[in-house]
Amino acid sequence: MASFGRPRVLGRIVLLLAMIVALVIGGIVWFDYIGLIDAKDALAPEYRLLGIKARTEAPARADSPALLEEERYAKRLESIQVRNEELDQREGGLQKKDAEIAQKAQELDDRGKALDDQEKSFNDKVKQYDNRKANIDQNAQYLVGMPPDKAVEILNAMVDDQTVIDIFHAVEERAKAAGVSSLVSVWLSRMPPDRSATLQRKMAAEPSSLE
Repeated sequence: MASFGRPRVLGRIVLLLAMIVALVIGGIVWFDYIGLIDAKDALAPEYRLLGIKARTEAPARADSPALLEEERYAKRLESIQVRNEELDQREGGLQKKDAEIAQKAQELDDRGKALDDQEKSFNDKVKQYDNRKANIDQNAQYLVGMPPDKAVEILNAMVDDQTVIDIFHAVEERAKAAGVSSLVSVWLSRMPPDRSATLQRKMAAEPSSLE
C-alpha cells in the first residue's frame, strides 16, 4: 500500500510545481508585455522558440521625458480648464453688470423724460404768463386812452376781479414810469361802491399778482 501511494503524491507535487512555474512565467510575460517590468532580454529565447515577437520598448521610467511631457500636458489642460471656469465666472459677472447698467440707463432715460416734461410744462406756464401779461398791458394802454366813464363801463363788465386788479397794477406802473397821475383812483371812484370796495380790499392783500 505504501509504495502505491507514493507515486500519486509525487505526481501531485510535480503537477503543482509545474503549475506554479507556469504561473510565474505567465506573470513575468504579462508584466513585461504591459511594461511594468523589463524582461524582454530574458524572455527573448522563449519568444523566438514559440514564434512570438518580443517587446522591443523598455517600460517607461518615472523620470522619462515621455512621462514628464504627459504630466506637463495634463497640468496645462488642468490650467486651461481652471482658466475657462474663471472666464465663465467673469462673463457671468459682466452680464450681470451689463444688466445693471442697462437698468440704470433706463432709469436715467425715464428721469430725463420726466425732466423734459417738467421743463415743457414750465415753459408753457411762462409762455402763458407772458401772453397774459402782454394782454394786460395792452388792455391797460387801451383803457388809459378812453374816457373814464367808458373805461369804467368795460372794467365793470369784467367778471374776474383779479384781471381788473392786474390791469390796475399795469396802469399804475405805466403812470409811475411816465411821471403822471394814475387813473386807477378815478375809475374806482366811479365804480359801484361794493365792487370798488372789493377790488381795493384784494389789492391791499395782493399788491401785484404778476410779480
